[in-house]
Amino acid sequence: MTALALVLLGVTAVAGLGLVLVGGRPVPQLRALVVTALLAGTAAAAWAAGEGSDAVVGTATVLAVLASVTGGGPVATGVLHAADPAAVGVGGGAQDPELLRGGAWIGVLERAAITGTLLAGWPEGLAVVLAVKGLGRFDELRTPAAAERFIVGTLASALWAAACAGVVVLLRG
Repeated sequence: MTALALVLLGVTAVAGLGLVLVGGRPVPQLRALVVTALLAGTAAAAWAAGEGSDAVVGTATVLAVLASVTGGGPVATGVLHAADPAAVGVGGGAQDPELLRGGAWIGVLERAAITGTLLAGWPEGLAVVLAVKGLGRFDELRTPAAAERFIVGTLASALWAAACAGVVVLLRG
């Protein structure tokens, strides 16, 4: 089961990168579902495997950070599209390219930092990362659509990063 957990975690990281490179196809919610299902399978295998050796935990740590960085993009995008206010006729939704520019790259750094702080045993780092992100975007959050996109995207991204870290915690025993 340990080997299965590591393989699934690696597949999750590669699938996340592949889905980012594919772009708009398939639909964003389906991309999010694919990587989420892979991570859920990984977590189940890690839970069944129990405590792993130091080499297993080290490998899982590297793979979890990679899965966090690459898989979080499709997840955040899928959630943003599912919660898009433009779908119900409100302007400035997830499809608006001018709304919170640079969010994808900020999300990559955010997920790496969140996963890293959780795996380092410093959960307070999560608050630091989110506070820095909020302060950096403060002026842009005056419009309701931007604020909603910020909150939804950040929560989806942070939950994905925490879930990736959770796989390693399961393997630590």
